[in-house]
Amino acid sequence: MTAVSLRGVGKVYGEKGTFAALRDVDLDIKTGEFLVITGRSGCGKTTLLNLAAGLAEPTSGRVALDGVDLWAVSDAERSGLRNRTMGFVFQFPSLMPGLSLAQNVTLPLEFSHEEHPDAAERARELLDMVGLGDRAEALPRELSAGQQQRVVIARALVNRPELLLADEPSSDLDEETEAEIMEIFSRVHQQGLTIMMVTHARNLIPFGTRHLEMADGTIREETVRA
Repeated sequence: MTAVSLRGVGKVYGEKGTFAALRDVDLDIKTGEFLVITGRSGCGKTTLLNLAAGLAEPTSGRVALDGVDLWAVSDAERSGLRNRTMGFVFQFPSLMPGLSLAQNVTLPLEFSHEEHPDAAERARELLDMVGLGDRAEALPRELSAGQQQRVVIARALVNRPELLLADEPSSDLDEETEAEIMEIFSRVHQQGLTIMMVTHARNLIPFGTRHLEMADGTIREETVRA
């Protein structure tokens, strides 16, 4: 099955379309795979992730999530679809400083317009999973950068997403903490989660089941792990 499908997708910036960040990309992200995308800064990899997530509108082409054209539906429908099916981990934690770790984890549920009587239990379960179960009432400022990123991962998983999108999730971390973060990613992938991860760190390629190398807004190389 295909989780996300991009067909002929391009993205141009500038008043006169002077910068093509992405050029005529075709890509299927298969359900259950761990896709790692690498390339130099400015190659288009973050743009590709944002387009796959429906966070940016393509200048040309079509992006479909589970067969639904993301730009053929209303903003509210697109946001609802994203909230129900996706989780996000970005380079910088962006936790709410005045909220406890548990409250930060459950924050996405506030936007789902549904009742979540098990929200507190779910938060503690996820904080346990990332090794912070005893810090549920702590504030973000009391944590290291690596611990904060673990909370972000827990937050990204709180709505039980089908697809996890990660943009440079370990670029601001030391090697030991990076390894801890990637171990968590590997664990949730083995549990069936589809992952799309953008990174400049080529040492993370082996964590994926498929690797794409990008340059100048196009996919230049693809390898699949045996």
